[in-house]
Formats: sequence, C-alpha cells, structure tokens
Amino acid sequence: MYSSSGFSNWEIGDVDVFIDEKGMHHLFHLIIPNHDYIAHAVSKDGLSWKRVKNALWVGEPGEWDDDMLWTMHVSKRSEGKGYELYYTGLKRQDQGIEQKIGRAVSTDLITWTKENSYGLPFKSEAPHYESASNNPREWISFRDPFKYQYKGEDYLLICARSASGPIYRRGCIGIAKREKEGYVLQKPLHIPYVFDDVECPCVIEIKGKHYLFGSIREDIKVRYWSSPDFKGEYFAFHNNLLLPQGNYAARVVKDGDHFLIYNFYFAGGNVNSHRVIPPPKELDVDSSGRLLLKSYHHWEKLYQKTIMQKDLPQPLPILGNPTAESTIEKKWTFGCRSGYEIFCFEKPAMDFVWEGNLAVEGMGKTGFVIECDKEGTGYFISVDFVNGFVQFRAWGFNEKDVKNNFIFENIQTNLFEIQDDKQIYFKIIRYGNYYEFSVNDIVKLTLLDFKYNTGKIGIYVCSAVVSLTNSKIHALPEPENEYATSDPDKALKENIKIL
Repeated sequence: MYSSSGFSNWEIGDVDVFIDEKGMHHLFHLIIPNHDYIAHAVSKDGLSWKRVKNALWVGEPGEWDDDMLWTMHVSKRSEGKGYELYYTGLKRQDQGIEQKIGRAVSTDLITWTKENSYGLPFKSEAPHYESASNNPREWISFRDPFKYQYKGEDYLLICARSASGPIYRRGCIGIAKREKEGYVLQKPLHIPYVFDDVECPCVIEIKGKHYLFGSIREDIKVRYWSSPDFKGEYFAFHNNLLLPQGNYAARVVKDGDHFLIYNFYFAGGNVNSHRVIPPPKELDVDSSGRLLLKSYHHWEKLYQKTIMQKDLPQPLPILGNPTAESTIEKKWTFGCRSGYEIFCFEKPAMDFVWEGNLAVEGMGKTGFVIECDKEGTGYFISVDFVNGFVQFRAWGFNEKDVKNNFIFENIQTNLFEIQDDKQIYFKIIRYGNYYEFSVNDIVKLTLLDFKYNTGKIGIYVCSAVVSLTNSKIHALPEPENEYATSDPDKALKENIKIL
C-alpha cells in the first residue's frame, strides 16, 4: 500500500498507473492541496511502492500551467519510441475558471519534458461543451485526460461539461480526436444526464465490449457503463456500481491477461481525511456482460503458510449469552436463540486471507468480526442472506465520551446476489489497515480504516444458526509502507536499479 508521510497525511490526489515492458508498476499521482507537482512511485508487485524522481512541476510564471497540475494519464507514444503524459494544467491568470490539457514526453518514464504538439494545450469550447460565454457555474470542467487508441487513431477522454441541460446534470465524458492539425473536440462520448462531473474517465475493451469508467463526486463512488462499440451508445446495468463509497479516481490498466483497477481511498469518508492507495483489484465479465470485481491474483504468491479449519484455535463465546451454543467438529456450528453472541479465536497471523463457506438457517443475523476484543469491540462485517446486503461497521466502546459511550459507524455497504441455499463462499483479506470482503469470488467491500489494529477474529450470530465449512487461513507478510526518503538522490539511485 502507499500513503504519505509528509506534513499532511491526505496529500495523495488522483492516480494513474502504467505497467512497463518489464512488468514494473509506475504510479503517478497528484499532490494536494498545492497541486504543484506530479509524484512518481514504482512497485514490483502493485502492493509495495517506492518514490522516485517527481515527474512534472508547475510551469514558470506566465506559462499556461503556472498555477496547478491536475490529473494525468501515461501511455506509450503513438509516434516513435518512449512515453507520453497527458495532464491538466491551470494558469494563475485564469483564477481556476479554465482548465486545459497539455502533454509531456519521456524516454524512460523517469525524466519528463513538456512538449505540446498536436495543438496542445487546448480547452473546453462550443458547440458541444461549456465555454467562456456559456459558464453557469463560473468555472469550467475540462480535465483528467485519458488517451485511448482505437483502430489506429488517438483519442483523449476528458472530464467535461455538456453545453446544455440542467446546471448540476451537465457532467459528461468528453472526447477529442487527434487530427493532422491537432486534437479536435467531438460531441461527448457519454452524457449520463445526472451528475455534476464525471471525473477521471477511462475506457477499456474486455471480451469484445467497451467499458467506460467514471468517479462521481456526489457519492464518492466509481461507476461504469457499457457499449458494444467504442463510439456507440453507453448504457448502465441495473447496478453499475464498480467500487463502493470511499474509493475514488479509479483507472484501469492491463497487466498481461489481467485488468487491474487502481484508485485512492478516503479513509473516514471525508475528502480531507487520510488518503491511501490500496491494493489493486481485477476486472472480469459475467455471462450478461456485467463487470465483476475480483481479488488481485498476486495475493496467492504472498501466502507464507495455510492453516486448515481443523487446525485453527477453537472459537469461544465472549458475551456470555446463555442462549448461545456451538459445535466444533468437521463443521463448525454456531447458534443463539435470543440476542447476540460472538464466537472468536486468535488469528494465526496479523495479516491474512480467510476463506470458506458460511451457511445460515432461519431468518436471524450473522456475519464476521475482526480485531475483536473481550468486550466485543471491533469491526463487524454483517451479511444479510435475505436481502443480499453486506456492511462493514466499526462497533464498540467509546471511552472518550461517557454520555455517548459507544461507537457505531457504518463505513461501507454493498449488495450481493442471494442464493436459494442461503450459503456463500467468502474471502476476507486483512493487510495492514486494508480490508477486503468477497462474496462468491466477487469483491463487495474494499476499504481502509485505522480504528482497531489488534484483536481476535470470528463469527457473530443473533437469533440464528450458522455453519462454517471448508475454511482456511493463509498468513500474509506484514505490508511494506515505503515513503519518500529525505535524500532524493539516494532514492532515485536505489529505485532506478529496479527499473
């Protein structure tokens, strides 16, 4: 994982990842609130990162990008060798009203030179987009470029605003095509007619269909749309949520046969709170063409040991509920006629992957606990087998406020498809302060939280009987949290060796 260790722990802005020919992951991200440079970090596995030389800085006074740098996208150059970085720039003279798109180039992904060919920088213009004469918000969205090659031609996708419609519903995914004279704006690629902005757009083709992604400011979620053709009409499924609340600025990159999605996470759900770049997830498609979010395939390479269910410590009740009972044999069974009970055991490793089958009888409540202490304080993952609802909650004692001496915070929620047998195959990943929960191999919860760090794991029940079978726990190594060293020259030399 990757975070900041500077004056502010929320300085990470929008992200973009490029995977080079040797399989090295290159992370480029903004630095907020100043937006004065684009940072660069590298990773061999997409999990542990090391900072290297900053990619780009704001321009000198008077230049088109002398105020701030915003979201970028890195790709191979379309002509010749090397790489190009399209990015958003702001000029002090414009006072934030206007955003423009420019470009930088590099031969090694380390040293970048600004080079504005193809009519760059360029800005939002009529007739398809808002302009200086059509600016109802008094600032114009035209940022977050993403280069896409289609049938040998270059296009830029842009977070833009349609020239017409209700003011707070004009957010669209704009598009510009590279012609001989430069990039030429075309009519929007997609207008949802519902959002103020569609940030950090990107597109990728999977199994013959094109999938369009956007991060939505209104609810801090990542959504997607689908089309059989890149320039065709894009539609949404009944549920087009890709990443649940708190995940933002997602970009997709192809890694061999895998489609990885990277983003940053708002810890605490607040834009000004701790931001961390979590491990990537993978994309797949079901038989109906819907996207599925899967766990990163690299986790399995990190397993240090595997403990089967029969070799795990015996779960014990901690709340003292007299109506609770359990049977610990080949199949673990937990029941509670009235009220709650939590059955916990010591986790065999601080960081782990826990997977298995959980089945429920009747209509009661159940789920998992992580970092649970002797009084039941910890994280609760509720699994509603009737309504297909999962929720990650921090729940426990609040010693700081005797008048409100409880913590009850719903951190993240999502839906899953119900099965008739009321059984799920689950997977829980705990990696540092990162938590991921999958139902039937589909990631439903993916978040970071810093309230609880130690405790037991287990299962809770309320007026229900549940069973656990075929479960096992894989021990993971402790995550590496690498930050920029105080000696930038030393950091560069060390990390160029990996490149």
